Parts: sequence; C-alpha cells; structure tokens
Amino acid sequence: MKTLALRIALLCSVAVLTACGSDTPTSAVDNSTTRGTLVENPPFRIASVDAMTLAAELGASASGTQLLQVTGAPACGVDFNYMHYYTVNASPTGDVPASASAALMIPTGAAPACSGPRPILLYAHGTQTDKAANLADITDPNNSEGALIAAMFAAQGYIVVAPNYVGYDTSDGTFHPYLNADAQSKDMIDALTAARKALGKVLASTTTDNGQLFISGYSQGGYVAMATHKALQAAGMTVTASAPMSGPYALEAFGDAVFFGKVNLGSTIFTPLLTTSYQKSYGNIYSATSDIFEDAYSASIEGLLPSTTPIDTLISTGKLPQLQLFNSTTPVTGNATLDALLAEPSDPNDPRTPLFRLGFGTMNLVKNSFRVAYVADAAGQPDGALLPQPTFQLATAPTNTLRLAFKQNDLRSWIPQVPVLMCGGGNDPVVFFPVNTITISYWWEAQGVPVARTAVAIPTSLVTVLDLEAGLGAGDPFALAEGGFATAKGAIYQAAYDSTVAAGGDAAAADQAGQFAVVQSYHTTVAPFCSAAARGFFSQFLGG
Repeated sequence: MKTLALRIALLCSVAVLTACGSDTPTSAVDNSTTRGTLVENPPFRIASVDAMTLAAELGASASGTQLLQVTGAPACGVDFNYMHYYTVNASPTGDVPASASAALMIPTGAAPACSGPRPILLYAHGTQTDKAANLADITDPNNSEGALIAAMFAAQGYIVVAPNYVGYDTSDGTFHPYLNADAQSKDMIDALTAARKALGKVLASTTTDNGQLFISGYSQGGYVAMATHKALQAAGMTVTASAPMSGPYALEAFGDAVFFGKVNLGSTIFTPLLTTSYQKSYGNIYSATSDIFEDAYSASIEGLLPSTTPIDTLISTGKLPQLQLFNSTTPVTGNATLDALLAEPSDPNDPRTPLFRLGFGTMNLVKNSFRVAYVADAAGQPDGALLPQPTFQLATAPTNTLRLAFKQNDLRSWIPQVPVLMCGGGNDPVVFFPVNTITISYWWEAQGVPVARTAVAIPTSLVTVLDLEAGLGAGDPFALAEGGFATAKGAIYQAAYDSTVAAGGDAAAADQAGQFAVVQSYHTTVAPFCSAAARGFFSQFLGG
C-alpha cells in the first residue's frame, strides 16, 4: 500500500498523471465557522489517476500486486481532493469551533459505475501518531491507509469522504478528541456535509451523490464509524449500512481488561491519547499528569500525541516507554481479590500470557497508585462483560474518573436500525475482539437485535459478526477474505522463519520468530481483508 502512494508521487513528479492539483478551478472561500462549512469550494485536487494507470502502478510491485488480489482490478480512475471544513471540538464547557481537513476521493471514468449518481462511503481512519497525517495526500509514501481505501472503494465506484480528524494536519484544534464518541461523530458528520457541497463543483463534476450512505473505518476508525452511525441515526439522517472494523466499542470492558493486566500492544501510545482527550474534554481525569504517570514521563505527556516527532524518536528519547504500561513490581494491598487482579499475568495455560507480560517492567508509564485506584473501582463496580458468567452490561455506578469517561463513551448505548457488519480478527493483540466486538454483539442480542455468527443466520439478522479466524461456516460469503487473511499470516510467519534460519537460528528459534512476527503485524494485516469483506457486504445494498 505504501508502494502505491510512492509510485503516484513519482508519477506526479514527472507529470504523467492527468492532474496533480495544478488545474483546480479558482475556489470560492467561505470564512464562516459554522459546522459543515466547506472553506474552499471546489476543494484543491491533489492528484488524478485513471483506472489503467492505477492498475499498472499497483501491479508493478509485490505489495501492490498483493493489494490488487484483495481489492480487484480498478474499475474507475480516482480524483484525490483535499477539503478544509469547520466542525467542533470538545471542552468541559461545551463545543468549540475547530477547523479540520479531509480527503474527498471521487471515482472517474467512462464506465457506468464511475460517474453519475454514486454512493458515498464515509470512512474513519485508524490511530495515527503523526500529527501531519493527511489521507488526501496520495503522493505521501506513508499514506498506506489512503491508498487502501482508494483502491478498495474509490476505484470501485464509491465517493469516499475520509476526515483527517480535529487535531491533525492543518486543524486548529488544540488536541485530538481521541475516542470521544460525541466529538468524533460530529467531525465525521461535518466532513460529510462539507463534501456534499463540493460534489458537482469539483473537476469530476459528473459524479454526484445518489443518496446512499455507507460508513466504515478501522481500529480507532471502527469505533468512530459506529459512533457516527449512532449519531446519524439519532439525527434522523439516512444510513444505508455500516461496517465498523476491529474497533474498541466496549470501552469500559476493554479498559478494565487492560488494567487487570491483559495489556494490549500499543497501550503506551493509546493511554496518553485517551487521558489527554478526556482531560481536555471533561476536565476531571487528573489534577496533574503526575496523578497517573510516572515522573519520568508526566511533565511532557499531555499533548505529546499526536506529534510531528516520529514515535520511535519519542521512545528513544525517553518520552514514552515502548511496551511497559505497568510496573513489574505489582502492589500488594492486602485485599486478596485486588492483589490477584493486580498481579503480573502468569497463567502458563494462557497462550497470551507472554504478550501480556510485555506490558510490565521497571520503566513503566502508569503509576501503581493510579492502577490500584482504577482496579479497586472496577472490582467494586464490575463491567458485566468480564464477570465469570458475563451479562455484558456496563458497570452501574463507577467513580474513577477515567472509568466514568470510558463508560460515557462505551457504545453499548444504542440499537442499529439498518444492517451492520462487524469484522475483525479473533486473536488481535491490539484491540481485543472478544472484549469489544463479541461483547457489544451479545449486548445487542440481549436487547432483541438479531445477530448472525453463522452464514445461515445472515438473511434474518440485522448485525453480522465476522471473525476472520473462524469464519461463518458453510456458505460463508466472506470465505475469500478469510482465506486471504490466512495466506497473509502464513507468508509473514514464513518470511520471519526463513530469515531466522538464514541467520543461523535453529527450528525452535525460527518458529518463535515467525509467531512473534504474526503477532506484531496482526492488527494491520486484518485491515485490507476486513475492508474487502465490508465492500462485499455493502454491495448487496447498492442501487436499492
């Protein structure tokens, strides 16, 4: 995917593309800060590529060829437009105006599926640490998610609206409201409103909105996609179907699981993003950052992410630990229940124990005192999803302010009225599939929502749950995505295995290296295959 962006950048540099933004018409400028205002209309066109060129450039590299195998050959060309719009950010006293930017990818070409009235895909991206990230800039070699959604959706006839979010790129937001359901859904809706004002005025003026709206996103974006579906439904706005992927929907249960010692990969990145977001949104998460974070990190951690400094540099300069969320010398409270929950994971029968233990050490991010307070609240006011006999209900009355924020933003709070596909990987070490996707699906089921976990149940169900590891059984319409995911994992394992053997390692060391490589890349490997499943799911509603 990165190769596609790089090659398009090279094509722009030699002027092979139809346009790289230079022929965008003069735009009218709207200086209003009203929500949904499109600042420049038409927006700036960064690049334009036809279907044949896109297919050729994808096929010119191994990674591009692999992507083509998942997306299929492009049916359409794509115009990449760069929008600026106004939305709001959160604050303890209410919404405040904020500017933001987004990608508007418009299909082009003579094929019937590439112009005229077309469906819109509103897409939410995954967690970004790079403050300068811009999905619209397909010439950026690091814009792999932009390349994926361009090839998967825009090149197949969807108008794609993909916000960069408040706090990123040119946004004047003073922080990013990470996993704040209200703020992030407003951002998405305002980007959609702005994009609809551009359609018909951009260079690809014959491609217009047919009224169908699909919503999707991955990881953080899976959460944001679901929150946006909820908000649009509450506002009475049309949603055709949604496909949130690998998202942390059950935030309270997920947070509790992590604080109980099931530390996910990436936790030292997600935690400061969350605490800054909720502190700036609600004003009550801490009195000082040192209430939560060790002194080695607390002075600079608020607002550290997103950053223009690479994450590797933040780690190497001691701004963040790489993996160690909690201290390996776990506290002893004298309460047997609490002490058991606080102990470093040691179950030899749980294959995830080595992964969880990576989150403990002496250079830890979170103070023991804060962890004890959180775990005491979670033990006294348990989330039903983590009980031995789960009820999947939220805690009744938590008092820890971080848990309260998790509860407020947990998505066990609505019932979908149009079809939803939730896709992910059952062994995801970053966003735990059982704690999030399975929890909310059972919660919905308890509210009377028909949920399909097998192919047989799909025709009569409103919600479909797809675990790429397990599939949906006989007649599974997503079998190709599941098979592709299995093949991709196998290739990752084999490459690490062979590399270890070539370096002189024995079979045991090579196997360990292969398994570790799969775990490290698992979350990102899921993305294109769940995206393919989402497109297949949406296809049954096109033109309806």
